[in-house]
Amino acid sequence: MVKRPTFDSTQLTRRAEELIGAASNRYRITVQVANRAKRRRYEDFENMDDTQMMKPVMRAIFEMSDELTQPEIIGGI
Repeated sequence: MVKRPTFDSTQLTRRAEELIGAASNRYRITVQVANRAKRRRYEDFENMDDTQMMKPVMRAIFEMSDELTQPEIIGGI
């Protein structure tokens, strides 16, 4: 059985709060996180060689909060 690495739940909570705080609409940001997680889930399912075993919702929150704090990641969006 493959054991998932543990992540700091306080960091996840802090990043989720940053996303919600920066958003003008809580519902919309929640839907955006869910859509990204769903998209990443299918991408990960196709690419089984991914070594990082993070749940898609957690990964989406981390990615979106990184884009919020580091706008140079986004590029031309």
